[in-house]
Amino acid sequence: MVRTQEELGPDELVLDVRGLRMRYGATDVLNGVDLQARRGEVLALLGPNGAGKTTTVEILEGFRRRSAGEVRVLGVDPDRAGEAWRARVGVVLQSWRDHVRWRVRELLVHLGRYYRPFATPEHRRPVPADELLGLVGLQDQAHARIATLSGGQRRRLDVAVGLVGRPELLFLDEPSAGFDPEARQDFHDLVHRLTDREETTILLTTHDLDEAEKLADRILVLVGGRIVADGSAAELTRSLAGGAEVRYRLDGEPIVHACADGTGYVRELFAQHGRRVSDLEVRRVGLEDAYLALVRGAAPAAPRLAVVGA
Repeated sequence: MVRTQEELGPDELVLDVRGLRMRYGATDVLNGVDLQARRGEVLALLGPNGAGKTTTVEILEGFRRRSAGEVRVLGVDPDRAGEAWRARVGVVLQSWRDHVRWRVRELLVHLGRYYRPFATPEHRRPVPADELLGLVGLQDQAHARIATLSGGQRRRLDVAVGLVGRPELLFLDEPSAGFDPEARQDFHDLVHRLTDREETTILLTTHDLDEAEKLADRILVLVGGRIVADGSAAELTRSLAGGAEVRYRLDGEPIVHACADGTGYVRELFAQHGRRVSDLEVRRVGLEDAYLALVRGAAPAAPRLAVVGA
């Protein structure tokens, strides 16, 4: 259930979207999207291709004008936002290929100049270039030309560009694509630092369910232009997919059983059948199972699942 702005407090509510609609010709891409985000919260927006994720994010970023609905981002309607508002928002795109002739530090210093007029005592802008290089692990590449960077290094630079203005709200589109495991862990640590120390609000779009589960305080699932679920990874898993899947053979016949209490089921199973049970395997149902159940089961007019405690 969406809480009101009064319930959250005006300083805490960063995103407030109600009844968002987007129509292209006769096609409704978004059909009544509601979502909210608090200061310092990480939201992951999941959904299949064509669900409306990109359109939703572009509207919130102020890059696309909506057809209907109420949208407030940092207390401002993006359709009427000015440069001071844009200085408070950071965007990490999935990919870009501009500025290849620049050197890494040189580019960050150059971009930082645009943010200086919008500095405040609470939000010092820009973030110093050397501090940014340390945050994203590009100290050794500070004077390298961007064209010479590896794919993972380019992605680190993408993140640095999104952070140069010390954003209060950060949009991340597939942020760790191309990262090796070490770089991915470094990025996850950076996200936690931004939310814990800077109280940055982050909206993350990704197809990586493991990343969403590790990073997000709440996960929103968008299907057919509607948000059909809203809750933490654990809440979605418990509510939508049960607790465990038990696989075993009974007198040689394979059996698969989904249940909320895997331990209790196995205890009863052996009490009844004893040595007749073999090849026992208990698998805890995860976010991927819950997500697939939602996507496969959601109808165009599916109601939103409000998870208790979300």
